[in-house]
Amino acid sequence: MTERLDGVVVATALPYLEDPAAPAGLRPDLDRYAEHCRWLVENGCRGVGPNGSLGEYSSLTDAERRAVARTAIEAVAGDGIVVVGVHGAGAHQARHWAEVAAEDGADGVLCLPPTQYRANPREVLDHFAAVASVGLPVMVYNNPIDTKVDLTPALLREIAALDNVVAVKEFSGDVRRVLEIREVAPDLAVVAGADDVVLESLLVGATGWFAGFPNVFPAESVRLFDLAVAGEVAAARALYEPLVAAFRWDSRTEFVQAIKRGMDHVGRYGGPCRPPRGPLSAEQSAVLDADLRRAVASLAV
Repeated sequence: MTERLDGVVVATALPYLEDPAAPAGLRPDLDRYAEHCRWLVENGCRGVGPNGSLGEYSSLTDAERRAVARTAIEAVAGDGIVVVGVHGAGAHQARHWAEVAAEDGADGVLCLPPTQYRANPREVLDHFAAVASVGLPVMVYNNPIDTKVDLTPALLREIAALDNVVAVKEFSGDVRRVLEIREVAPDLAVVAGADDVVLESLLVGATGWFAGFPNVFPAESVRLFDLAVAGEVAAARALYEPLVAAFRWDSRTEFVQAIKRGMDHVGRYGGPCRPPRGPLSAEQSAVLDADLRRAVASLAV
């Protein structure tokens, strides 16, 4: 397996249309979503990631979930890669979504450990082995904050030995992990998973960014990535530091609402979320808007 699923791949936000017949009165706006996927690739992103947490996969019906992935695959049509989220409560659900992704033409899959209970290491390995057996390149996703399962470097060494596992999205927030993972699993691509430590992660050897705020600032995020991997530290810091206050929202509970509001702020369409996600409070909105204004002002210089 030569595909590493690295570079800047955007965890895409999902727009909705009002529809009284749809769950919570909202249905995915697939036309607008397709345009958004194309826009991200046209602005230099390597690819898109439908049906992640940012894409509100857990609030979608099965039919909607497949339609969203198909829309992304058709929208970029070979101009970018599509890494479909196949998260599931157990291995049989995650493998099912990986099989569907393969049928629909995905380039790879992103997969959490079992999502609804605290699995032990053997269960985690079995989970990823089932998904990897489908044959697509697999990016495993370490998010111990939400899953309560930590894919430690020692465990990743075992996971990386599975055929077709090519990358890890590292969302622990501990940038020390990047070097340790590279030491124990040198063939595994380390992909920055949290926007507010992306520069630090890239400077110590991450080769990808599975990203949230490029939904708002795609071209600028690609430039940040390119500067960092080229070792142009001063230029990368000058671009990153005014953005990082906004990027910190990617690691907060309200990250979906914040990134969608960021899209609205720059003239894109973010729009509402489906429950259980509700609107930001007035206080949160005021802080976020100040962070976004600082980011936008720095990019206009």
